[in-house]
Amino acid sequence: MSPELAFLLTLALRMAITAAFVVSASVITERSGPVIGALVATLPISAGPSYVFLALDHDAAFIAEGALASLPINAATIWLALTYVVLAQRHHAFISCAGGVAVWLVLAALSRTVEWSLAGGLLINAVTFAICLPLLRRFRHVKMPLITRRWYDIPLRASLVATLVAIVVTLSRWVGPSVSGTIALFPIVFTSMMLILHPRIGGRPTAAVIANGGWGLMGFGIAIAILHVTALRVGSAAALGLALATCVGWNLALWWIGRSKLAR
Repeated sequence: MSPELAFLLTLALRMAITAAFVVSASVITERSGPVIGALVATLPISAGPSYVFLALDHDAAFIAEGALASLPINAATIWLALTYVVLAQRHHAFISCAGGVAVWLVLAALSRTVEWSLAGGLLINAVTFAICLPLLRRFRHVKMPLITRRWYDIPLRASLVATLVAIVVTLSRWVGPSVSGTIALFPIVFTSMMLILHPRIGGRPTAAVIANGGWGLMGFGIAIAILHVTALRVGSAAALGLALATCVGWNLALWWIGRSKLAR
């Protein structure tokens, strides 16, 4: 088998596996309401597989540097969420989603002009979440209407995330870890949910799902920092496992705290 054919077959398999993860998670989101849906959506169901495939092709130093570049991008994602949530109260899906993505792209481009350290990445996340989480609070509690799935929903979600994986894996061979880390954190799960749910159930219920994802994104940022710190120390595989455990543990803790509050 030629190297080119082997690469294409491997890439197709990676795209299919990642798409299956994202589609499964988004279906759970639709059926479980905004709070549980947000916790599922903020798990690394898109960035995680992208990093796994990067780790198969590159060494631990590449993964550590990519994670450092991803840290400020996590802060950009919460600004995307806030922008969408505010716009979705009055505007249709395209304007709301496009506004959020435009903000993300501008902030991602600005982040490329800074030589980030771990402390700097953590600081920008802390400041961003301190600003955005209180602003998102008032949009979190909306009743989720009944959702009727359309025939193109699953193919659209699968194609969006599969395209992201193809871009990340292919470009990583040429662009280096910093750009790979930036692309890997493109919020494909959030944007696909915006484009699919908003036209069917309205802007405010969809915005509630995104708004509830704020605390989950904080845990995701912590997981990225752990990935950066541990990749060179314990290897890429173990570091990715620790990052995943951090995300899952953080979101389970958020779920338990939420249930405890409801039980009082």
